[in-house]
Amino acid sequence: MRILLVEDQPDMVAALRAALTRHDMVVDQALNLGEAEAILADAGYDAIVLDRQLPDGDGLSLIPKLRANGNRVPVLVLTARGELSDRVAGLDKGADDYLAKPFAFEELLARLRALLRRPANVQSDTVRVGRIAFDFVHREASIGGTVLEMPRRELLVLEALVRRMGRMVQRASLMEAVFGFDDAVQPNALDTHISRLRRKLADADAGVTINGVRGVGYLLRETP
Repeated sequence: MRILLVEDQPDMVAALRAALTRHDMVVDQALNLGEAEAILADAGYDAIVLDRQLPDGDGLSLIPKLRANGNRVPVLVLTARGELSDRVAGLDKGADDYLAKPFAFEELLARLRALLRRPANVQSDTVRVGRIAFDFVHREASIGGTVLEMPRRELLVLEALVRRMGRMVQRASLMEAVFGFDDAVQPNALDTHISRLRRKLADADAGVTINGVRGVGYLLRETP
């Protein structure tokens, strides 16, 4: 799951980045509206966490621009402006959810999970592929009730492939799902993670294979 955090307060950014990363999310940051628009023109995200009080304007002004361009990424507004009129304004502008500061991180995480469970993203909380059950709520893969232990980046690769089961996932899309802009990424890092994931799935008799086309991407298929 890749999140764009549009927030200019360093302490808030650090706290949110650390907390979301601990829950297997890739987090990129934009300090203002202009930076957010530039980033969104080049990269795709599963959700946006958007502050309203930004140096170059009200964060809500970003949402109509996204929708006008056909970008339906879920937007959760996270702001100190929590009066009823503020919440109504946010939702009327097209925000998918609105959470006032101060907040409990557990609630933010639950709201993000709820956004990502909506029909535009996944049809149910758990998707079954081969013998794997991938739980998008608890962010884990299991076989026969036993959770498959794997590092965060391997889990992110598997999630991206499960979301597009049977379809080729471009390398660029996988890179976006697994690595943030600030990550130092070696040229073969993605292939290394996929190689390890393949071995893990084979050892677990997961009933799936990861097929690749050199220079193009990868797809997840159920084995006969």
